[in-house]
Order: sequence, then structure tokens, then C-alpha cells
Amino acid sequence: MQMPNCCLRFAPDFHRAKFSAKVQATAFYRGMFQAQNFSVMMKTLEQLPAFTDGQKSVNVIIETPKGAPVKYSYRPESGAFYAKRLLPPGMVFPFNFGFIPSTLEEDGDPLDILLLNEISLACGCLVKACLVAVVNAEQTEHGKTYRNDRIVGAVLDEESPAEFLKLDLNQRRLSEIQFFFATYNRFSGKEFRVLGTGGPEQAGQLVRKGEKNWEASKRKLLQ
Repeated sequence: MQMPNCCLRFAPDFHRAKFSAKVQATAFYRGMFQAQNFSVMMKTLEQLPAFTDGQKSVNVIIETPKGAPVKYSYRPESGAFYAKRLLPPGMVFPFNFGFIPSTLEEDGDPLDILLLNEISLACGCLVKACLVAVVNAEQTEHGKTYRNDRIVGAVLDEESPAEFLKLDLNQRRLSEIQFFFATYNRFSGKEFRVLGTGGPEQAGQLVRKGEKNWEASKRKLLQ
């Protein structure tokens, strides 16, 4: 039986729609599979070692890029980065901020590190950094004052000169760091006060202490 003209006009569109639906479904499930693999990959970030190159440098996962108006933070339970806080209008992060994997601070988070490099690095990027200094500081929140030292580093690549390992935290940089943290914490109802600075040796001690805290937390989970 011959099909009406309207059906003949409709039939190619119908088959084309079925084919398109199959393509979309295939793409959807492929996307789910890739997302699952991506999630598994992200969950391994905190399993990276803290030190690299025989403890001459550290691994750093970038959370908040330089110039970003948003504070980003990594969530190990989901393996994803999320927008934690919007900065006030006109305020951006003056440095790249990240964390050192396989370390743990007393507050339960990995050790934070501030990177002095001029270029902005992508959120989630893995970089190698040398330890430059420590900003010794106190932070006051809800009437309680506690130490909140900040590790400072600089990104290294395969062609970085050896003198990068001996960078100094000059007064201008220190003033920039102090001003940013004081302003950032003030908007969060906290007070940040710089007590002084330490060198790369003190920074290394803090990282090794963070490693021990990390190992201790893993042992508790296995008990």
C-alpha cells in the first residue's frame, strides 16, 4: 500500500529523530562514564605525596587562581572543587593558592600554600613548588586566638634555575600578603595578625609535621 504524501514527508524526519535520540543517549552514557572516571581521578589528588624530588620541592594542587574573585576549595569526599566564597566587589586573590597533598593541619584540612608566581594557574592544576618562607600569624575568631601560619612557595618547572630555591620574602611581598589576609579575614569576621616570618627550613618542618598528622589520621581510620 502506498503511503500518503504527508507520511512520506514525515518518515525521514522520524528516522532522523530516532537516530538523533540514539546519538544523544550514547553521548549521555559516555559522559556519565567519563565523569565517573574523572571523579576517580580527582579523588586520587589527596593521595599524592607531599614532597617530590627527594624533598627538594613539594606537590601543590591549585585551588584558587591568581586574579579570581571567588574562593575555591577542594572536597575530597566528592573529588570536586566548589565555589566556597565570593570576594567583595573589586577584590581578587593576588596570588595563586593551593594545598599540599598528604598533609593535615589541626583543623582537619590539608596544608595551605601561597605561590608567588606572576601568572594565573588553573584550578585543579598540579604543580611542583619550592618552599620559600613561612608567614607566622595569629588568627582570632569568636574570641579565640590560634596560630594560622601560611606557607609561601614558588612554582618550579624542569627548566627553573637553581637560584629559585633561594627566593627571599621581601618586605613588599610580606606587606601584600599581610594586607590581603587581614582584609579577607575581616570580611569573614576574623582578625589576622602577622607575627614574623620564617625561612624554607621552617616551611619544610611544617610540611613534615603535616605529613605525620596525615599518617596518624589514616591509622585511626584503619583501626
